[in-house]
Amino acid sequence: MLKKTVVVVLIITSTLLNACNKHEQDKHAALLKLIVTQPLRKDTSIIKEYVSQIHAFKHIELRALERGYLQETFVDEGQMVKKGQKMFKIMPNFYQVDLLKAKAEAELVRIEFQNTQALAEQNIVSKTELALAAAKLNKAQAEVKLAQTHLDFTNINAPFTGIMDHFNVRNGSLVDEGELLTTLSDISKVWVYFNVPEAEYLDYKTKKVDATPLKVKLKMANGEIFDKTGVIEVIEADFDNKTGNIEFRAVFDNPQQVLRHGETGNIQVDIPYPNALMIPQKATFEILDKTYVYVVNKDHRLSQRLIHIAAELPHVYLVKDGLAEDDQVLIEGLRRVHNGEAINPNFQPAEKVLSELALHAE
Repeated sequence: MLKKTVVVVLIITSTLLNACNKHEQDKHAALLKLIVTQPLRKDTSIIKEYVSQIHAFKHIELRALERGYLQETFVDEGQMVKKGQKMFKIMPNFYQVDLLKAKAEAELVRIEFQNTQALAEQNIVSKTELALAAAKLNKAQAEVKLAQTHLDFTNINAPFTGIMDHFNVRNGSLVDEGELLTTLSDISKVWVYFNVPEAEYLDYKTKKVDATPLKVKLKMANGEIFDKTGVIEVIEADFDNKTGNIEFRAVFDNPQQVLRHGETGNIQVDIPYPNALMIPQKATFEILDKTYVYVVNKDHRLSQRLIHIAAELPHVYLVKDGLAEDDQVLIEGLRRVHNGEAINPNFQPAEKVLSELALHAE
């Protein structure tokens, strides 16, 4: 009878153990099998873009220095002109007459001065009268120079080598003193202005360890990169209180004159991130403008964790803090799980995950 009882107990115990094992197996099979990975630490860099405005190295307005009719135009719109080249001529007749009149008056005063000088040498007139005659001569000679200057102003020459803009007046037009004729641009090199937020300005100033100018590139409006590298050479003195930005200026050589005054583009700054911690963007989710990931603990349960992003690359985030290199993060099924839930993790190396992201991007 005792033997029968022992056998029955063993059978019941075996049945219960099998049932428990089967339950555990069924429970494990019911868990979601999801891909997890670890952050990857490596040296990298990002390209930061800033909307920019291109200005000629020299860009001036050419205005009439005298009033008169525009008699001749020696150049054309869009033409390259050399320094000193004649560009416009305002009808000089009136100023030529003024010059002749001033010269005649100066000659008369010169003769009077010579006569007074001769009389002074004979003590016939005083030294005071001689001084007055000399002063009149100096004044007359100054009037000649002034008349000559007014006449010279009827010829408008290029102050430097550059490219002409469109004309604002045509031959035969009556132009007033100071009226705009055209503009002239020296684009042998260009200044490119762009605005930088305060935080990025501080990063630039605090992380810069030497006086070497920061090199930048220019992405033109057609999406192509300009073939010359520029350098940042000027930072404005004050921040714009309305936008919180400060203006930088980069200079680019422009020997082929591809860039013109008034063009737009994007300045590209290469910012290094040594020993950065990288995770796929798809491993993150946002709650009230804060970024989170699911970290898988040793019990295969999900723990929601707040992280901070340092920078962004295509399909990848650089993590500032909140994650360690040996943490395992969930990268799929984020909408199907919740905090504290157990999963069946399918671990994949970070290199493999990031390489697949790059292939998908291509």
